[in-house]
Amino acid sequence: MPTLSEAASKEVLAAYGVPFPDERVVTTADEAVAAADAIGYPVVAKLGGDAIAHKTERGLVRLGLGSAHQVRDAATALLAAATPGDGDVHVLVAPMLRATRELIAGLADNPQFGMTVMLGVGGILAEAVADVSFRLVPIDRTDAEEMIDDLALQALLGPFRGEPAVDRAAVADVLVALSDAAGERDDISSADLNPLLVVDGMPVAVDALVEVR
Repeated sequence: MPTLSEAASKEVLAAYGVPFPDERVVTTADEAVAAADAIGYPVVAKLGGDAIAHKTERGLVRLGLGSAHQVRDAATALLAAATPGDGDVHVLVAPMLRATRELIAGLADNPQFGMTVMLGVGGILAEAVADVSFRLVPIDRTDAEEMIDDLALQALLGPFRGEPAVDRAAVADVLVALSDAAGERDDISSADLNPLLVVDGMPVAVDALVEVR
């Protein structure tokens, strides 16, 4: 099934309330520098397009760019790395966010039961602990709060390494937003928010991929 670009995926989900960083989509190195100047350093630059789903594997992500010179070089290299098969491409410039905790959330179409909302522990622990919770769409706030309570690693959600506890209401808002998107748009076959960073206790989705029918 076709996937939307990261930028287009975020646009779809942001309309329902999923929180994303302040980002810019640009098509030249000069525009990338202007975007970084507006956002504030350091920034991340990624090559995007509807045919580009696996940016990291292809080396199409540049992290921690701390100056206009670095952004210009990164954007130039990213645009040069595009292949004919990528079609129309752009550079996504975003703030460089850091977090000690990561969650994952998304939508998955279960062949037997239908569309589900998922929440799990992300980051390096994700595959090791497989700590996830699912509910059938549609969900309400009570369902979303129960999904958060279902996670085994509750200690990760409390005050952690000098950071405040995870804002559970804000995480619930993300889950309800995903459910609303799936309920209103029957062309969505899956969605991934990975990672959903916890920044000062608040969830922020720094990557998104929506697959459409």
